[in-house]
Amino acid sequence: MRFSDRVQAGRRLAAELQQHHFGDAVVIGLPRGGVPVAYEVALKLGLPLDITVVRKLGVPFQHELGLGAIGEGGVRVLNDRVVQQARIDAEHIAAITDRERITLERQARRFRAGRASVRLDGRTAIVVDDGIATGATARAACQAVRARGANRIVLATPVAPAGLGEVVRADADDVICLRESARFFAVGEFYRHFDQVPDERVTELLERAGARERQHPVEQPVVDVGPQHRDDDVSIPSGTTRLAGHLHVPERARGLVLFAHGSGSSRHSPRNRHVAAALNANELGTLLVDLLTVEEETDRGNVFDIRLLANRLTDVTNWLRTAPETSQLPIGYFGASTGAAAALWAAGAPDSPVAAVVSRGGRPDLAIPRLALVRAPTLLIVGGADEVVLHLNRIAKSHLRCENRLEIVPEATHLFEEPGALEAVSWLAVDWFTVHFVPAQAGRD
Repeated sequence: MRFSDRVQAGRRLAAELQQHHFGDAVVIGLPRGGVPVAYEVALKLGLPLDITVVRKLGVPFQHELGLGAIGEGGVRVLNDRVVQQARIDAEHIAAITDRERITLERQARRFRAGRASVRLDGRTAIVVDDGIATGATARAACQAVRARGANRIVLATPVAPAGLGEVVRADADDVICLRESARFFAVGEFYRHFDQVPDERVTELLERAGARERQHPVEQPVVDVGPQHRDDDVSIPSGTTRLAGHLHVPERARGLVLFAHGSGSSRHSPRNRHVAAALNANELGTLLVDLLTVEEETDRGNVFDIRLLANRLTDVTNWLRTAPETSQLPIGYFGASTGAAAALWAAGAPDSPVAAVVSRGGRPDLAIPRLALVRAPTLLIVGGADEVVLHLNRIAKSHLRCENRLEIVPEATHLFEEPGALEAVSWLAVDWFTVHFVPAQAGRD
């Protein structure tokens, strides 16, 4: 699992944290890199955002190697193993600590810009960083937060070395990490974009979060489909044929994704159902539908009749636009194999309402005559070991004129059966649809 940037990592972490109950909680970001992640968590969970400033104590002449860390309130944590290996005596440690303490206090004043800290007495503190390496900084942060009165501390991070819970068990009550890796060298290796976060960005996000709390703003606009969500089988007309499907609409859906499966699969595909479950957990509705009847599938010519499949997909889309539960929802397509070609062919129609398209191990090359007409932002996901399909996707990508991206899941084969591969597909799809279903992303900020 690699994150595109800290914003995406924060949204994924927030989705995981939503599965837990924290009661009266405060999100605590670690400046600088942890604050953009923490901001997304606080935004999604509707919680206040604050910071606790920590500073790494670097080994002289090798500053990147941390011998410990300090936090606000006089907290200091040392890594005894590093101290012994580097042969650093107490006098040198004290000098390093004093120097970093001055910087810490200056940063704390700059970041808070006169704003008071959020009260933590008796509350749960969710301490968030963009990644954890040795654990010294995380431990210092937890201790500093505990000193401010928090009665429960949850340490949350996108990435960390394996065994993180054992390292911080004396300082954190719970640990939530999206990925613990046995081969861990640096936090940045788990991000495609890992630029340094400026001080100004930290203060901007804190002010933005504070303004929301003061103004009690309305949540991000969503379409309310009524108090009852829908989760049942449906029969959809398409000409003289009726197509079988399963519709799931969460109570407060932000959009709906229509699945077009490939040859040899059906609406019962465990892979598509896995992705659909991830979308549902993130307030996105899904419709898994068979574009061919059982009798029609016996003719292999129908399976590769992209125009027929695209026409059926258009009929299903029109049905969604008239159904009471879905008529106001933005619609996206998720296609696999030949289903991806059908999705892109349908999306290339002049009156297509589709807001975004995702292809998983798809054959978009079969829709080349229509690709230049597609206006919906398109994400192509291919396994790194699926060399033939990867080549075909690269060809198809060159024909697209809309916003598009090719994501390669390392070492994954065509069916994404490798450990973690389908999870990567799910998160990529969630992110793509979530972003492109919001008409004006700036409205969130």
